[in-house]
Amino acid sequence: FTDMIQACIGAALGLEIVFVFFLALFLLHRYGDFKKQHRLVIVGTLLAWYLCFLIVFILPLDVSTTIYNRCKHAAANSSPTESSNITGLILLPFMQSYARSGGFSITGKIKTALIENAIYYGTYLLIFGANQLQTIGIAAANTWGLFLLVLLLGYGLVEIPRSYWNGAKRGYLLMKTYFKAAKLMTEKADAEETLEDVMEEVRKVNESIKYNHPLRKCVDTILKKCPLEYQEKMGRNMDDYEDFDEKHNTYPSEKSLVKLHKQVIYSVQRHRRTQVQWQILLEQAFYLEDVAKNETSATCQFVHTFQSPEPENRFIQYFYNPTVEWYWECLLRPWFYRVLAVVLSIFSVIVVWSECTFFSTTPVLSLFAVFIQLAEKTYNYIYIEIACFLSIFFLSICVYSTVFRIRVFNYYYLASHHQTDAYSLLFSGMLFCRLTPPLCLNFLGLTHMDSSISHQNTQPTAYTSIMGSMKVLSFIADGFYIYYPMLVVILCIATYFSLGTRCLNLLGFQQFMGDNDMTSDLVDEGKELIRREKRKRQRQEEGENRRREWKERYGHSREDSTRNRNVHIDPKESNFSDISTNRSASKYTRANNRTERDRIELLQDAEPLDFNAETFTDDPLESESGRSFLYPPFRYQPGGRYLSMSRSRIFDDV
Repeated sequence: FTDMIQACIGAALGLEIVFVFFLALFLLHRYGDFKKQHRLVIVGTLLAWYLCFLIVFILPLDVSTTIYNRCKHAAANSSPTESSNITGLILLPFMQSYARSGGFSITGKIKTALIENAIYYGTYLLIFGANQLQTIGIAAANTWGLFLLVLLLGYGLVEIPRSYWNGAKRGYLLMKTYFKAAKLMTEKADAEETLEDVMEEVRKVNESIKYNHPLRKCVDTILKKCPLEYQEKMGRNMDDYEDFDEKHNTYPSEKSLVKLHKQVIYSVQRHRRTQVQWQILLEQAFYLEDVAKNETSATCQFVHTFQSPEPENRFIQYFYNPTVEWYWECLLRPWFYRVLAVVLSIFSVIVVWSECTFFSTTPVLSLFAVFIQLAEKTYNYIYIEIACFLSIFFLSICVYSTVFRIRVFNYYYLASHHQTDAYSLLFSGMLFCRLTPPLCLNFLGLTHMDSSISHQNTQPTAYTSIMGSMKVLSFIADGFYIYYPMLVVILCIATYFSLGTRCLNLLGFQQFMGDNDMTSDLVDEGKELIRREKRKRQRQEEGENRRREWKERYGHSREDSTRNRNVHIDPKESNFSDISTNRSASKYTRANNRTERDRIELLQDAEPLDFNAETFTDDPLESESGRSFLYPPFRYQPGGRYLSMSRSRIFDDV
């Protein structure tokens, strides 16, 4: 029986290691960009996320194994824990400074990173180097981590259940999407303006520093980071035949070029991110508007306004057909979100109660400790592992999801769809490495598996035997570690009444609040922006459909007439026509191609006048007058000719 238990433990450990690796890889692929970002940034972030997730997933197995067979599983957890500390404290800060540096060479970036980290860690050594450096360092790290943990946990315990509850309300997500659209349009315009200013500086530098200047290599490095359209413009305006003159002209220094390089990287990344986010937000808004329209449909078939640009899988199309999609989006998903919100709220109440009572051992008031001790008495180790896994998983979701949600201006921001910069990825890895040890110690305290909390002379878990318990310094362990987690109650109340959101709104940072005039104005503005983009896309699709119909209607008839005419041509005439065609081909091909290209560009770029929203209907085909105005009574025929829609000839009277 013991051998079977050990085999099951080994199999579970192997599955967890593989699953956690692919989970970290999937999240990194969603937020990072494997093709454009540096390999060291990808490897460092993946290592940090993987080790932190691995510790969290292995901890329930450690608890159940400790209860069953004291500390035989200790060696399995030693490597991830120590590696996560080294990664979070030394490796990631160095790589973060390296990625943010604007140096042109590896040596210059390493030099900048070493100087910044030397200042950072030198301050710590100066403060804590007098006495008990290791003890004070561990206490400071755990204290700082617990401080962040309680802040993020207090927000996540309320916001996650509330987000699902609000997601079940009709129109809530659509109104919030309109609000995001208005804010994102402002950010998008600001990013475009910033990029234009930076590109203007690059243009001046590019024109001043010629091909034989010693700093020309630095300028070429900066140009490679610019968008392609700006590279082409600057390449056309270069006069490489001019030599530079050191006596009469003033040139930027290498330090100023490093600063400009850093600005180019930041502005290009921000511009690309806002463009991608705008397109994603448009798709989300269009889909939510389709959901609102289909809720009143009597056919029980989900109808999309725009088809997906990417072809869907046939397997998904077969099972997730329009009928299934309608029942899920319009009927089942709101109820599913409500049930999930209630379940998550119950978990949040259990966590808050246990955080306020985990220090009480007689009687045991922490619900997590009660559940574990009841299962221990019945020797139900599978239940222990499942209960521990659900508990630590919910705690980690509340904490880690907040890390993915928060945004500190443009300094730290995790944007999905491969739009997160290297600095934010490494910063998130540092946060995970600093939050994971206090999270695990807090969980062991909630379950009374930490001897400093339970006050029992029992063998510790593998995690506490390596990382130590909360009892490092007596005045911190007996005071801060015990009573500070109670502040999660105050944070939950503040989050429930949206006090932080209201404070940010008063300071001028617009936040989504249903009972605010500024929110209503931004919602109306976003609604108008979405409506404008929707009309624009509808016109584009209508133009493509018309061109496709014209090609099918007149293209085949023209080919047939040409083929029939060539059949009845005399051989001599055919030879003569071939000779004349060959002579005139080179003369007219270029002009015809240019004319065809100009005609296609005019057809694609032509956009009708934008009407007022009060008089313009959603469907432009409903208005006959609008159709007669927008589309004149002419049909286009391939070859640059137009045919009249009427039977009479319009030039008969000329």
